[in-house]
Amino acid sequence: MTTLSSNDKKPSQALVIAAFASLYIIWGSTYLAILIALKDIPPFLLAAMRFIAAGVILYAWCRIKGQPTPPLKSVLTISFSGILILFFGTGSLVWVEQYIPSGIAAIIIATTPLWFVVLDKRQWKFNFNNRYIIIGLLIGFAGVLTLFAGNNIFSVAGNKMILISFIVMLIGSFLWAAGSLYAKYTPAEGSTGMKASIQMMAAGFISLIPAFISGEQQHFSPAHVSQQAIMAILYLVSFGSLVGYISYIWLLSVRPPSLVGTYAYVNPVVAVFLGWLIAHEAIGRQQIIALVIILAGVIIVTLSKNKTIIPDSKNS
Repeated sequence: MTTLSSNDKKPSQALVIAAFASLYIIWGSTYLAILIALKDIPPFLLAAMRFIAAGVILYAWCRIKGQPTPPLKSVLTISFSGILILFFGTGSLVWVEQYIPSGIAAIIIATTPLWFVVLDKRQWKFNFNNRYIIIGLLIGFAGVLTLFAGNNIFSVAGNKMILISFIVMLIGSFLWAAGSLYAKYTPAEGSTGMKASIQMMAAGFISLIPAFISGEQQHFSPAHVSQQAIMAILYLVSFGSLVGYISYIWLLSVRPPSLVGTYAYVNPVVAVFLGWLIAHEAIGRQQIIALVIILAGVIIVTLSKNKTIIPDSKNS
């Protein structure tokens, strides 16, 4: 896999830390941004706008930098992974936030690191022989459950859409992990930036299909989009998609997927904090305890002794 930084040499530790920080903090804030944008923009149109805009901007930047467009075979491979990751993964999040709180969606997304461990067959020997990764993942997931314990998050009686949303989000998390692993292990030509741009454009154009089938365009008026919603989608395009997603794709090429997937443990904490800061939601002792547990899990996974050993990295 060709990246913005060659994989043949050890990546800068500072760059790795910065990339993880963007996943942990920026992606944690996108839950709130999506919620704000959904007030005025239907879900699939929102996903299409976000991904097409970010993809076109990034593609233009890559071409200006002299990076070639990959051949058709690679474009198809890259597009398929982008549809799995972004259309099904992120798109499902946008859709379910119509029916369930973003915090509940974050809990379900927290299963993503577990899906990485289960689905990454090439790394089974490494993952299941490293007790630090297993312990860290379990502790992190326990922390996320603690964060929302007592909120009756799984009570679906009388509301079919809550149950459907739970299932959709769970499938979306599964396909995000599957698409990420497919992108990591399936050879395709192109730089990290070029691949990310193609993935986003593919997911964006695919998002238009359910948007028009469900008639979202009939209920959407650009003139009625608030300034808050405009700022939210600009944030999703610039930080959520461009900065965050490029960091994610690059980290997949230099770190084990199970380690990269730990962002799903920190994102709910960030989402709750921003809810307190911006929406004036209360933060109690339970949330603070959950924060400590989640960060403990992330630290254990991050500091696992053999985290830099990636037996199949040559195929990534």
